[in-house]
Amino acid sequence: MSHEAPFFSLRTAAPSLPSGHACRPDGALADSESDEALPRWDLDDLYPGIDSPVLAKDLDQAESDSKAFATKYRGRMAALSGAELTAAISELERIEEILGRAGTFASLHFAAKSDDPVIGRFNQSISERLTTISTHLLFFTLELNRLDDDVLAQKLQDPALKKWAPFLRDVRVFRPHQLSDEVEQVLLEKSVTGAQAWCRLFDESMASMRVQIGEKSLTTGEALNRLSSSDRNVREAAGHAVGKTLNENLRLFSLITNTLAKDKSISDGMRHYARPGSYRNLSNMVEDEVVDALVSTVSDNYSRLSHRYYALKAKWLGLEHLEHWDRNAPLPGNQDRNIPWSKARKIVRDAYTGFDPEIGALCEKFLDNPWIDAAPVPGKSSGAFAHPAVPSVHPYILLNYHGQTRDVMTLAHELGHGIHQILAADQGYFQSSTPLTLAETASVFGEMLTFQSLLDSAETPEQKRLLLAGKVEDMLNTVVRQTAFYRFETLVHDERRQGELMPERIGEIWRQVQTESLGPAFRFSPEYDVFWTYVPHFIHSPFYVYAYAFGDCLVNALYGVWQDGLPDFQDKYKTMLRAGGTLRHRELLAPFGLDASDPGFWRRGLDVISGFIDQLEQV
Repeated sequence: MSHEAPFFSLRTAAPSLPSGHACRPDGALADSESDEALPRWDLDDLYPGIDSPVLAKDLDQAESDSKAFATKYRGRMAALSGAELTAAISELERIEEILGRAGTFASLHFAAKSDDPVIGRFNQSISERLTTISTHLLFFTLELNRLDDDVLAQKLQDPALKKWAPFLRDVRVFRPHQLSDEVEQVLLEKSVTGAQAWCRLFDESMASMRVQIGEKSLTTGEALNRLSSSDRNVREAAGHAVGKTLNENLRLFSLITNTLAKDKSISDGMRHYARPGSYRNLSNMVEDEVVDALVSTVSDNYSRLSHRYYALKAKWLGLEHLEHWDRNAPLPGNQDRNIPWSKARKIVRDAYTGFDPEIGALCEKFLDNPWIDAAPVPGKSSGAFAHPAVPSVHPYILLNYHGQTRDVMTLAHELGHGIHQILAADQGYFQSSTPLTLAETASVFGEMLTFQSLLDSAETPEQKRLLLAGKVEDMLNTVVRQTAFYRFETLVHDERRQGELMPERIGEIWRQVQTESLGPAFRFSPEYDVFWTYVPHFIHSPFYVYAYAFGDCLVNALYGVWQDGLPDFQDKYKTMLRAGGTLRHRELLAPFGLDASDPGFWRRGLDVISGFIDQLEQV
């Protein structure tokens, strides 16, 4: 569900991307020099078209079934036996999966063609229809949460209901924040004209925006890609042009941000959440204290990570100071251009297969079927994501392939998500979805496998140095930059509770966190104060971003366990992925001897990045 669900999302919504799926962290990409045809996905496995009679029939049937479900079960929760409650949850899951299938179909169409008004109208109409149908089902989780613990414990004595114990656990974690049935229904029905509408406005505005560089009119994504050019003049021109365009739209994006932050504040206040990030942490099934330990540990290590690396980068580039357009600049000697799609496929497939043949075979499925949309075309969502769709179909992957090593790593990242989602599919629609804190595990692990494969195949010390530096930059983007994004959101949402923030004030907060995180090597020009506006996570999924840092540090620790030779690591790893959302982070990490509540766990993950920088300082 886009933004935040009124109460407890059963994965019903027509998600306004990127919410509801796993995404690649923010980062610029380089222009492609390859003329090789890139794959586009085929959504026929969901429905044959937006005017499909099958889609219309499914929605009509789901509406009829949801009304019948409400008639049968509303007001009867306490009286149901364990077997009857099992049957009810199974029926609810069947209906919700139909809605999820339709929502996925609409949102994926919109992601591929955000500038098409017909697709925009279709996506909105599906979202509104799903919200209407969902109102008939809303009572179920509300009534579940009114059951006393001992009453539910008695029902769980039925062996059949024990299958749904994780589902019941995750529903009832929101119990203290539940509102009356009438208020919950109003919030659900008005979401399509509230937060969802503002998210749509952001998406369509960003997709239609054009950046003028010289005589070329570029999409925002195309212009941001130029920030990875080896020509500093090209980077500088792109930096100025993007800043100018974002500044021209600053009032709009400030209004969207202020409105959504206020909307969230109202909801948080009604539900008695302690702080703006509490809902996200609760939905991620992770304690506030664990997130605090992660953020404080990363922040305390800025100096030995990003500050140290970017001082090296300035020296390598022969610059006294770095400007914001130099952050993703290729290093001198980097001839990283035009890796054909066919070669990228082989690199990633071989890396996964070398780790485990079963996982390699799943990777092959994605590469051999029209499940990936890789072509960078106008109107398409920037960045990358893997959408789990529904267990009865298969995930879909979107990326914008430009032929750089970073794009190969993005492919490896999103394939990791897709593999994870397939392995977890047996848990069913309700229990296959993994909390964000663990959703990045397979993706970042897949990146690490691919990186090590590339590093091992490097032919010269210079090639290894460039690969190592590229990996450090990606890790800094994932850990340091996303932690800084989280700090930015926290400061903005905290201050918004006292009143609307002027655009200039939001820019000051942005500059503050960027200066803290990137360090003294950078000199930020005033135009950079508006670069917060293009980050979609702030709009769609408040406080999502720390999951990237969580996942990267977790994988660094996990990868170290594998390198240390833990017996049966691959089998334990696949068991962890197959668990989906049925287990919490403590249970999943225990077989590997890891504990995310231990501050040493996070330091171990950061030590990997620091160790790579140590190696770079020696060359």
